[in-house]
Amino acid sequence: MSLVCAISNEVPEHPCVSPVSNQVFERRLIEKYIAENGTDPMNGQPLSEEQLVDIKVSHPIRPKAPSATSIPAILKSLQDEWDAVMLHSFTLRQQLQTTRQELSHALYQHDAACRVIARLTKEVTAAREALATLKPQAGLVAPQAVPASQPTAAGAGGEPMEISEQVGMTPEIIQKLQDKATILTTERKKRGKTVPEELVRAEDLSKYRQVASHAGLHSASVPGILALDLCPSDTNKVLTGGADKNVVVFDKNEEQIVATLKGHTKKVTSVIYHPSQSVVFSASPDTTIRVWSVTGGNCVQVVRAHEAGVTGLSLHATGDYLLSSSEDQYWAFSDIQTGRVLTKVTDESAGCALTCAQFHPDGLIFGTGTADSQIKIWDLKERTNVANFPGHSGPVTSIAFSENGYYLATGAQDSSLKLWDLRKLKNFKTITLDNNYEVKSLVFDQSGTYLAVGGSDIRVYICKQWSEVLNFTGEAHGSSISVHVYQMVFAVRK
Repeated sequence: MSLVCAISNEVPEHPCVSPVSNQVFERRLIEKYIAENGTDPMNGQPLSEEQLVDIKVSHPIRPKAPSATSIPAILKSLQDEWDAVMLHSFTLRQQLQTTRQELSHALYQHDAACRVIARLTKEVTAAREALATLKPQAGLVAPQAVPASQPTAAGAGGEPMEISEQVGMTPEIIQKLQDKATILTTERKKRGKTVPEELVRAEDLSKYRQVASHAGLHSASVPGILALDLCPSDTNKVLTGGADKNVVVFDKNEEQIVATLKGHTKKVTSVIYHPSQSVVFSASPDTTIRVWSVTGGNCVQVVRAHEAGVTGLSLHATGDYLLSSSEDQYWAFSDIQTGRVLTKVTDESAGCALTCAQFHPDGLIFGTGTADSQIKIWDLKERTNVANFPGHSGPVTSIAFSENGYYLATGAQDSSLKLWDLRKLKNFKTITLDNNYEVKSLVFDQSGTYLAVGGSDIRVYICKQWSEVLNFTGEAHGSSISVHVYQMVFAVRK
């Protein structure tokens, strides 16, 4: 039975054994290894030359080396080189084994990390979906139903029925809102994949100029247009609300007034044109919301949802419900078909008047602005405040949601415009306007490419870069400048 060196895997000329690992080595090889490392090469335990035990074996007779003077030197050199190669090869084998073990451990850690990341990603996705529907948070006053008041019949003068009843959000209504939100979300995702071909380019938009001015829509003795909207189905029809307490429907193509709607006892501050019906809505500091028939030229309903001036008005995407905000600190959700107030809610902890209101494109959440510079996001189904955005230093005057539903633009009397990310619930951009500039109106176009700002002048910003691409400075005063604002916004929408 032959002995084999554990380092060179060859029969040793001078075998010895290590008492540490009980392995056989060629003495010159193990002595070199101990001189370099001081340990046993097999198990890494401390080892010295004195500990090595020689093994006595019978060696075969080998021929003597040639006596030429250069040959022994060559052989000695080759032997030393061979020994070095063997030691290096052994070290490489050890390093390879160690590397394999480390790689195995790293792969195990990577697999575990991937599992953790997958679980966290799933949790984040679930949290974002919950945020998208804005699950309710505790600590706010839930709406309470109030006894129904007896509606008054229409009088001889044609005054419509007045209703202030709060009947609550039925499961049927909530399901209707949810179904509409699902449809809108699907449609929005389809639109978001491509930019509309008819969208005006930024370089073309910067060339827009005023093309017309329409004066005389409202009383000259009490001048001023305070609110404006376009008919979605016929954009030639312009709806205005004036300081003279009147609501006017104007055909800009024919340049004539279609209807003058009278009934408010104070100035009209909010107007909305129904997207599919010949019906318009108006709100006023006289605490009323009125529903008007354009065809009949009369008021068909008065909704008394508030006890103070109405400051904001927004139509739900279904076209069947109105959202209103008021100085009485409440927001109300009303059915325009029946004129009944479905729910009315306030945040008693805030104790501050609401200054504006706007639905999210999906219709399940909405935002309100307050006189103390706060923007509040509400869950319509649960009727609770789910998020707050502080940051302005003056009363909030206008809010607008982007069409993709991710961003919120807000303006206030602090001469600033703020952009908020609804997914991260934080302000990501602040545009500082000129001193004493009051933002009166904000609107995104349907593609989400542009944001229009109306105030002492009209400005259009391109989203993402948030650079100004258009600035209209009003050359006229009074009622005509509001018409200019919306014509510009409509051009962006197209």
